[in-house]
Amino acid sequence: MSEPHGSQPLVTGGTPLSEASAAAVLVHGRGATARSILRMGEEFGVEGVAYLAPQAAGNTWYPNPFTAPVESNEPGRSSGLDAVGDAVSEANDAGIPTERVLLLGFSQGACLASEFVARNPRRYGGVAALSGGLIGERIDPVDYEGDLADTPVFVGCSDVDPHIPAERVRESATTFERLNGDVTTRLYEGMGHTVNADERDHVVSMLSALVA
Repeated sequence: MSEPHGSQPLVTGGTPLSEASAAAVLVHGRGATARSILRMGEEFGVEGVAYLAPQAAGNTWYPNPFTAPVESNEPGRSSGLDAVGDAVSEANDAGIPTERVLLLGFSQGACLASEFVARNPRRYGGVAALSGGLIGERIDPVDYEGDLADTPVFVGCSDVDPHIPAERVRESATTFERLNGDVTTRLYEGMGHTVNADERDHVVSMLSALVA
């Protein structure tokens, strides 16, 4: 399978990896860029965190809605998952263990971050899925086996998001709970496809716990 995102850069910010005590992998949404979501990370204002943002080819990880059949989003989906995994490995290679690596994504990025963690369960520093959920036409529990070892998981979304069905958000949260994640789910009434202050505050608290 081809790797459409394999030649794209990994953009970094925050505290240099060589000096950081924690890392956050930030995965951008459709039509956005690694630099745009990196700005979100730097606005969190948590010292000691290195931010790693993979870039999608053409600014899009996969072509179709995340609830479409998986095959219709290949090879972008698999290549995107590899890009997320490579960013985690970059932090590990710099001496930051996975249990101090938080994965955050918005929209398409939230879907990729969620899918990566659910398919590679272990203890992470945290997961923040902002307006996204697990990928596929339907969620089959047999596809997700393992133990997140109480990884903090935050799932936030509008209850009427035009791109993200609330039921898929709930299904994704339930899957993380079954994988032994410490899950917080918030569906915000009438919110658009965006990130609100409550979500930002929650992520700041998650990052702050990693560098305390």
